[in-house]
Parts: sequence; structure tokens; C-alpha cells
Amino acid sequence: MTAMAHEPLSQEDVLLEGFLALDTPEGFRAELIEGEIVVTPPPDGDHEDYIGLIVNQVIRRSQTDMQFSGNKGLKLRSGGGCPKNHLVPDGTFAPMELRLYRGADSWMPCDGVAMVMEVTSTKPQADREAKRRCYARAGIPLHLLVDRDTAQVTVFSEPKDDDYREHCARPFGKSVTLPEPFAFDLDTADLL
Repeated sequence: MTAMAHEPLSQEDVLLEGFLALDTPEGFRAELIEGEIVVTPPPDGDHEDYIGLIVNQVIRRSQTDMQFSGNKGLKLRSGGGCPKNHLVPDGTFAPMELRLYRGADSWMPCDGVAMVMEVTSTKPQADREAKRRCYARAGIPLHLLVDRDTAQVTVFSEPKDDDYREHCARPFGKSVTLPEPFAFDLDTADLL
């Protein structure tokens, strides 16, 4: 019997295996963001209210029927020397016709996702910067950021490399346009 030689695990492989084996307390969420394991506590009521207000508009007003998930783990393509990221957006929208969520594993590829949404919480810098870079690298067409600290909503579009080439920020109370396939002005008055 001969012993088989095994390739040593890379640091990225060890990190990913450790991340996937995590057992977080009930309600907590773990993500692998640019090589860092980030664990966040359950969100507060305002956080969830903002998500609900936006989801209601998207479902009612989009030009394309949309599916929504508030807990979908996404495996995001990496780039620029960053490890593969595993993020759980506050909201993930995909065209209904694709039925992306049916039969998907806990961590699914992001192909077909039309927009992700983040509402700032306990780690606002990660929501504003690191997650945005991860979504852009993965080629997700639209990223909606609801920033509670600055009281503004930003739509990021046209992903290229490590960022989005276009963005439009509006203060709470002003509407912001969601491009195709949504194609409507998102009213943010209820966020005040």
C-alpha cells in the first residue's frame, strides 16, 4: 500500500473551511468578507422596517416580477487577489422567471441576481465599502445601500473590477431611480 501525497491547503482554503464550519448563536449571521470572518447580531426593528418598506415598493412597482430573499447566502466570485467571498445581503432580488432560490444550496452563486440591498447596521463601514467592492467584483448589476447614519439611499450600478462606475445618492425623503429591470422611482419618504 502506498501513501498518497496530498497538496497542502492554502491559507484561503483553511479560512473557507473554518468559515463554513462555524456554528453561530441563533439569530447571528456570519459572512466571509474580503478574507475576514464577520459575525453580526440580529438586526433591530428599524433595520427590518426599512427593508420591508423598500421590498413592498419593489414588488408592487417593478417592471419585472421579482423574487426576494432576506437571508440568501451568496458565493461571490473573487478578484484582485481577494479570497472567495460569502455574503448574506439584507435583500436579494432576482427576476421571478429565473426561480433562482428554488433548489439552491445555502450558499448559491450570484448569477442572475438583479440587485442586492444593504441597510447599515452594527458594522456600517463593511456595509458601505467592503460589501460594495465584493458585489461589484461579482458583477451584480445593482447595489442599493440604505445608510441610516447619513440618512441617504444610494444606488450603485455598472460594476467594473472592484467597484461600481455609477452611483446616485439621495437623502431620505427624495426619490431615487432604480434602473431596468426595476424601472421606477423608489420613494424614500417613509424612511424619515
